[in-house]
Amino acid sequence: QVQLVQSGGGLVQAGGSLRLSCAASGGTFDSYRMGWFRQAPGKEREFVGSIDRSGVSTEYADSVKGRFTISRDNAKNTVYLQMNSLKPEDTAVYYCAAVFYLGGRYDYWGQGTQVTISS
Repeated sequence: QVQLVQSGGGLVQAGGSLRLSCAASGGTFDSYRMGWFRQAPGKEREFVGSIDRSGVSTEYADSVKGRFTISRDNAKNTVYLQMNSLKPEDTAVYYCAAVFYLGGRYDYWGQGTQVTISS
């Protein structure tokens, strides 16, 4: 099965930037759409964005459009979430996830990483 290992995260001030990484193994990476999700205390899990298997197309939640960018490097089996202009409301545990390109639901998940934005 596919294994996803996340890195990055941490504590930054509002207006700052962070880049999260998610490295995949155990599958054919370019056969999977990759997504990013987040969950803040007291809130439901929220879709952040996703990137298709080739890296050509992306989609984002309205709350992060213009600030976050998803990219992937298929040669490194890694997907990235670049977060700019961070706000305190971006504070959450961030998860990467994978779904086979012919599937519908994300069925492989990373371990999660804490992102904390101070005001």
